[in-house]
Amino acid sequence: MNDHIRRNMPLFPISIVKKLTELSARQIRYYEENGLVHPSRSEGNQRQFSFNDVDKLLEIKSLIERGVNISGIREIFELRVEQEQKKPAPALKNTESMSDKELRRHLQKEVMMAGSQGRSSMIQGQLSRFFH
Repeated sequence: MNDHIRRNMPLFPISIVKKLTELSARQIRYYEENGLVHPSRSEGNQRQFSFNDVDKLLEIKSLIERGVNISGIREIFELRVEQEQKKPAPALKNTESMSDKELRRHLQKEVMMAGSQGRSSMIQGQLSRFFH
């Protein structure tokens, strides 16, 4: 399980989030009504918040303490999403432009480096037969 999945996993009920953020339940529901956070719902229709939701609520709290209103916070979040969408995925860009020969050379180097650093693995054993 990668970090992205863990951070987005709905784990916390509103009672725990209130303690973590020092926000009232009413404030948390208000931010949800205004589209700033999007907690998941359990089968019993209870809100369940992820680590990312808690981080976002703490950021909202900080921005409000600095005098930013709800519209301003929404605009900040929307600009952030736009910036993330404009970024090209660097891993895909590099692999798309690699020829088969370059990819093979890269894999060979990775396998040999893992072996020389004592990080041998089953994958190394399986792949090393292709490079001899």
